[in-house]
Order: sequence, then structure tokens, then C-alpha cells
Amino acid sequence: MSAILVEEKFAIEDNAAALALFGSRDENLRALAEELDVRLFSRGNVVGIIGGKAAVSRAQLVLADLVKIAQDRPLTVHDVRYAARLAASGKNGQLMRLNGDVVAMTARGEKITPKTLGQKRYVDAMRQDLIVFGIGPAGTGKTYLAMAMAIAALKSREVSRIILTRPAVEAGERLGFLPGDLQEKVDPYLRPLYDALYDILGVEVFRKYSERGAIEVAPLAYMRGRTLDDSFIILDEAQNTTSEQMKMFLTRLGFGSRMVVTGDITQIDLPKGVHSGLRQVRGVLKGTEGISIVELGEADVVRHHLVQRIIRAYERFDQRNEGKQQ
Repeated sequence: MSAILVEEKFAIEDNAAALALFGSRDENLRALAEELDVRLFSRGNVVGIIGGKAAVSRAQLVLADLVKIAQDRPLTVHDVRYAARLAASGKNGQLMRLNGDVVAMTARGEKITPKTLGQKRYVDAMRQDLIVFGIGPAGTGKTYLAMAMAIAALKSREVSRIILTRPAVEAGERLGFLPGDLQEKVDPYLRPLYDALYDILGVEVFRKYSERGAIEVAPLAYMRGRTLDDSFIILDEAQNTTSEQMKMFLTRLGFGSRMVVTGDITQIDLPKGVHSGLRQVRGVLKGTEGISIVELGEADVVRHHLVQRIIRAYERFDQRNEGKQQ
């Protein structure tokens, strides 16, 4: 017996919101139809929905949420897919709550908000605890959200400076063997941090902060022997720290300071036999008061949906290999 199909219409009064909802060449509608197992078609500002009764009802709820968001900011395919998945798991309306949590504004005037429930937990942890670990795959917003939180804290004078650092040795390359002076050697390793700063602050504002010492970007080795007071300190790519380096970094915490440590334990570039400080610290500091360890996953990836599929495939591959080794 074939399933009974129903057809409903969803009208959108705001022309701009309708265009944002549909996306370029209706790409958002296609993504939503795929996620919710319905057929969607647009006629003017009206969306036609065909499918099973429950699926059509779910689609109407998701469309209502997305229209509200589209009135406030541009919609992405990720927003559409994530809203559909939240609705499918009984969490309809959560995307609106995320959209209302503005962490900071970019130099272009765009709102920076958590895009997933995992990112929301991460942001809340940074507001609550002095040391936060954000662990997860590429594309989960670990570094960018930490940077936004740091800039917001600096602008509101909760801290007097931001210190950004990461290990300067990756993929087997050591600084002494690279050409150029010290700045030329470390800049390629620190470039992702600069990119995020430029996006949030703009190049000119960043330079002003940097010139007066309010923002410092330096390799991890420069942290040794220092006590970092009244600072928001971010350690990026922490999976490539050794156990000794991780301990050294964490004990730099001074009065009035906060720390965020980010990394992806599936992307460790350390030499064979050298243990990752990030992997170890999860067990060492788990349950310690004042410290949060937030694990982000494939569902929190805010890049092209194929990136989520790639991460999922690698996770399955790693699980199979671990099973064979046991």
C-alpha cells in the first residue's frame, strides 16, 4: 500500500526573506527537501510542500523558523540542513535560540553566533569557566569562536590584551631549517590566526591593537617563563603540543586571565612515539572545577556538507582499524 501524500502551501510575506530562504537557484529548498524527504517548489513567494503528513508538518515548522532567521541575516545551506535535522530529532526552534546569541560582530557588520548546539555549549563554557578546551574536527568553529569571545572581552575591557599562540612545528618542519628572519619563519604557521583577526576586526583596527600591544600573536615557545595576567589566551592546534608543552602553557595562567585551548586529536603531526599533550590532558583534567572540556563532532561542522561526510567516513575507518588492532 503506497503512502498517502498531502500538499500544503507556505506563504512568505517578506520578499527579501523569500529570496534568502530559496537560496541561489533554489539550492536551499533542494537541501531542505532532501533532508525532510518532501518535494518543495516555489511559485512567487509561496512554497508548495508535498509528502507524508508528518513530513509536511515538519517542513512547515522548519520553513517558519528559517524565514525568521532570513529576516535577520543571510541563510546558508548549513542553516537549512541543520534546522531540518534539529526538527527531525524533536528540537525544532533551537536554531532561533542560537541565532539570538550574538558573540561579536565582524568588521563587515555581520553577527557572529553559534551555529550548532555543540557550538552553543562551547560558547557558554567560555563564558563560565577560566580554562576551556574545544576539541573537534576542522570546520567546527573552535578557533573562530574563541577569537570572537576574546575580541568581545577586549572591547568590553574584561581583559587588557589577547595572546594567540600555536606550536610552530608542524608536519616535521623545524623553524631553524626554514629561510628568513624569525617573523618570516613563524608567520606561515600563525596565518590562520591572522585571517580570523582580520575578518573580525578588519586589518586597520587589528594593526592599531597590535601596535599598542593589546594583541600578541606568537609561537608557543615564547610563552615559557611568563605569567600572563589580565589576558585572554588562546592556544590553537594544541594536538601538536607535547605533554610538557601543554603543562608549561596551562601554568602560565595569571590573575584576571582566561584560557581557551583548541585542537583536533585526529590531526596530530608529532613525531612517532611523542604523545600529544591535548590527548593526555583530557584524562588529567577531566572533572576539575573551573575547567570545561567541550567535544565537538561531525554535527558541528559548519562547512560544505561533503566535509561532514568526509569526517564521518574517516571516523568509521578509524573505528574499523581500532577494532582490528584489539
